[in-house]
Amino acid sequence: MNPHTLDRPLRVLRICLHLLMAGLLVLAAVRAFLGGLVHAPSVLAVTVALGVVYGAGPLLPGVGRSPRGATVWLGVLAVVWLALLWLTADGVWLAFPLFFLQLHLLPTRWGLASVAGTTVVAIAGFLWHQGEFAVGTVIGPALGAAVAVATVLGYQALYQESEQRRRLIEELRDTRSDLAAAEHSAGVFAERERLAREIHDTVAQGLSSIQLLLRAAERALPERPDEASPHVVRARRAAQDNLAEARRVVHALAPVELEGRSLPAALRRLCTNTQQQGGLSVHFHLSGDPYEVPTPYEVALLRVAQSALDNTIQHSGAGRAEVTLSYMDTSLSLDVVDDGVGFDPEAVASRAGMRDGGFGLAAMRARARALGGHWTVESTPGQGTALAVHFPRQSGDGETGVSVAGDGAAPGAAQGEAGPDE
Repeated sequence: MNPHTLDRPLRVLRICLHLLMAGLLVLAAVRAFLGGLVHAPSVLAVTVALGVVYGAGPLLPGVGRSPRGATVWLGVLAVVWLALLWLTADGVWLAFPLFFLQLHLLPTRWGLASVAGTTVVAIAGFLWHQGEFAVGTVIGPALGAAVAVATVLGYQALYQESEQRRRLIEELRDTRSDLAAAEHSAGVFAERERLAREIHDTVAQGLSSIQLLLRAAERALPERPDEASPHVVRARRAAQDNLAEARRVVHALAPVELEGRSLPAALRRLCTNTQQQGGLSVHFHLSGDPYEVPTPYEVALLRVAQSALDNTIQHSGAGRAEVTLSYMDTSLSLDVVDDGVGFDPEAVASRAGMRDGGFGLAAMRARARALGGHWTVESTPGQGTALAVHFPRQSGDGETGVSVAGDGAAPGAAQGEAGPDE
């Protein structure tokens, strides 16, 4: 239980205590006049004085913060109460709110002692006014004291238990966060070590071999070109092998979905899994003859398709979705269309992109643009949604776009991946 949930009952209890004190004071004054007591004016004066002292307590900073201040205030309140009890038997009922004040403001041991003393004084005062002994005279104040003690001690025990649970939950949350951070750091460190070993054993050693071969060719030139030629040939071969190793390392960083399969196969598998897991009828279409493209473009298209289908399941209420991958002579494109409820793209675009760290419409757009592509979305409320990503193929003059067969690094290859969400 959250200890903050106990604050409201405590506030309600305080308000009820204030109302009880005020009601009992008014009742004592009214009964004094209606009963024709000789000391009725004195009773009125004492009730007013008691109300003033009681009302001043919450306004005094020392009462709630210092046990000494609370003791002094309770002492003054008790003296005025004794004066009222001396004047009228109705003053005995004011002992009940005094019980709560004593238990709340004083340490437990002193609070219980004060309640016991107040109970004895209340019984003695009531007996003095009645002039004869009666069982009800003793039971009333004693029962009121027992109820006050049980209520306050029960609340304190519940609050302490709630505080202990809150601290335990905070410690568990901190421990979990520390453990997650440690596991993340260990994973990052292990991955860095793996990549360092991989690069050292392949790329770095290959570059060292090329450097040695070129130095040997440099020493042979220009006097002995016949001796330099074999070194250059071996250096070129080493460079080719090194380039293949570098590409293998880069491809090893590709998503698991693309490992060992082509982009069309990965998208077809994505559609099948989405249909099985999300209850959405998803159909994949392939247009054109597939050709090899750099891994960053395949990653981008796969992640966009994942996010689009996830958004369709979570937000569109669609029953059917179509995913189309098109290999064309001038471009590579992906289209995702659904028959859902649709939305207003302009309204969504004004929401500052990603929410909760997820991969939203803004992130899909950023991923496409980082690779030199184009991203569009068309939707109307009630008429479904159509999303398209378009990457132009690289031309011979070096224009930005998809390069065939992975020739050269694509822009934005270092961009991080984001999981599907929106």
